[in-house]
Amino acid sequence: MPETAPTFDIQSFRNTLVEWFRREGKDYPWRRTEDPWHILVSELMLQQTTIPTVLGRYELWMRRFPTPHHLAAVDEQTALRSWEGLGYYRRVRSLQAIAREIVTSFGGTFPSDKEGLKKLPGIGPYTSGALLSFAFNKPAPIVDANVARVLSRIDNYSTAVDSTEGLKYLWARAEELVDPDHAREFNSAIMELGQTYCRISAPDCLLCPVRSFCTAERPETLPVKNPKPEITRVEHHDILYIRNKSILLSKCQEGERHAGMYRFPQRDDDHTLSLPHLLKQTYSVTRYRVTRYIHHVTDAPALRPEEELIPLEKVHELPMASPDRKALNSAVLGKLLDKIK
Repeated sequence: MPETAPTFDIQSFRNTLVEWFRREGKDYPWRRTEDPWHILVSELMLQQTTIPTVLGRYELWMRRFPTPHHLAAVDEQTALRSWEGLGYYRRVRSLQAIAREIVTSFGGTFPSDKEGLKKLPGIGPYTSGALLSFAFNKPAPIVDANVARVLSRIDNYSTAVDSTEGLKYLWARAEELVDPDHAREFNSAIMELGQTYCRISAPDCLLCPVRSFCTAERPETLPVKNPKPEITRVEHHDILYIRNKSILLSKCQEGERHAGMYRFPQRDDDHTLSLPHLLKQTYSVTRYRVTRYIHHVTDAPALRPEEELIPLEKVHELPMASPDRKALNSAVLGKLLDKIK
């Protein structure tokens, strides 16, 4: 462990944190199970998605895919369609790849050790630690944004937590602190502490259950992070073309952000840009702020290889990213589509 870590009674810290969690820990459906598949699904859903959004989807999704076998058996489009509204679709692709590996290489049984988990595609240190601790109660460290915030404040650690040095420190510290007897509760507790008392802004230090262990001098300034890249503004122009109760859609190709999903065709030609737009949308994608205009074209556009006319009654079955699905369901486009149907 790096020498800069403060010294305190680690077992007392563990006991205090776990006892607090037993009293105040929130009841989430993924905390009521030790099934590694169910826990893996929750962890991937919770990546870059808020807890309320996941709560609205998790149990329904688990009823549809209760085991790796169920997800392994469906095609990619079905998997993508089931994930709509959760975003970051690489997560469901990763889940399906893991499910298929578990079925083909492990006979449907989840590996329960670090070496076995390493053989699954896309399982990194955090997911491995979450599975080992939450599913198997093994003392494995986890570091996410909440844990990084708690540890940096407790240790008054001012090196950027997203730097190589900072990450090395946090993982070593998390490994040192995790409770060997109550790993499941300890890791749940330290994450929840970061969501509640040790939140990003206005940390509630006065009522924090582990305040006696904390050495932060100015907790609101921690953790330190490297500067974020500047937001880049981009503009897209898409077309809505309908013929014989079919709509023209483009299938995203391998290597693209939404590979395997359907979207409105994109055009930046002078003719399209001169048309009034039916709908304007703004949304964020990583460091991009996107403004998207959808133009109604009545003349048949030259089709590109990835584009096809899809019967309107079949569109609801296709996987689409949230902005495209929202556009289809909007009052403006919905009214137009209803007339054509």
